Amino acid sequence: MIGLRTLRAVAMTAATLGGLSGALVGLLSEQGRRARIAIGVLEHLWPAPDGVYSDDGGDPLRFAVLGDSMAVGVGVTHPSQMPGVLLAQALAEEAGRPVRLSTYAVSGSTTRDLVSQVDAAVRDAPHVALIIIGANDVTSRLGVGESARLLGEQVRKLRAAGCGVVVGTCPDLGIVRPIPQPLRYVGHRYSLRLAEAQTAEVSRAGGVPVSLANLLAPEFMARHVDMFSSDRFHPSAVGYEAAAGVLLAPLCQVVGLWPGWGTPALPRRSAAALALRPSRVPGWLQRRHA
Repeated sequence: MIGLRTLRAVAMTAATLGGLSGALVGLLSEQGRRARIAIGVLEHLWPAPDGVYSDDGGDPLRFAVLGDSMAVGVGVTHPSQMPGVLLAQALAEEAGRPVRLSTYAVSGSTTRDLVSQVDAAVRDAPHVALIIIGANDVTSRLGVGESARLLGEQVRKLRAAGCGVVVGTCPDLGIVRPIPQPLRYVGHRYSLRLAEAQTAEVSRAGGVPVSLANLLAPEFMARHVDMFSSDRFHPSAVGYEAAAGVLLAPLCQVVGLWPGWGTPALPRRSAAALALRPSRVPGWLQRRHA
């Protein structure tokens, strides 16, 4: 989700915003250093397996994935477990037509980096785009207002190109256990502030925001061993499957596959989201929540 070399920036941002004492800033900075040591290193870094899924020779639905390492799927042990792949397969099943997956997301990206990603995506004229972004903004001291504004601009650019947009807002950094307290609490508060600002800007820009923090944090907290990868920081395959579970409904709604839903009012747990329309949920998601 974020570059750990910048964990110290969370503490410095907190000092700027909250007037923390020099002693507390020093404590948070030291905790950031220790967290970088505590969090492991991933063994598998896979390239995105872009291409056409469920190819039957028909005109594919063009699906773009943009953002940071969570959009890429850093932390899985096989490319088939990446969120873009899971969602491309699910969309193909729902649409009854092939889906072309194009991944523009780059690990370590902030919202500033979305500009080049969106420019590249627009040239390929996607029908629908998924953006997951924000965690690196927290650790790079990009201000909440600026971050949200930049995101809104890029959503508008995609919408102007005729592309439906779903945005997974900033995840809750407070669920990452190797980050000690009070640094973890600072990350928690800042990431939720950013997610709230992102939600407002995305909605104004004509996109559909999905609160990953609200929808996924309880499950990640309760099942942290299963939900995190070996680095104890990025999601595991199980964690990405949970994320795909809450992102599928709004993606289907945006491309008109589930008419009558309107703007999705998603519940706080992915299992409940899937239970709303079990007959329309792909098999791999039904099996997970059986």
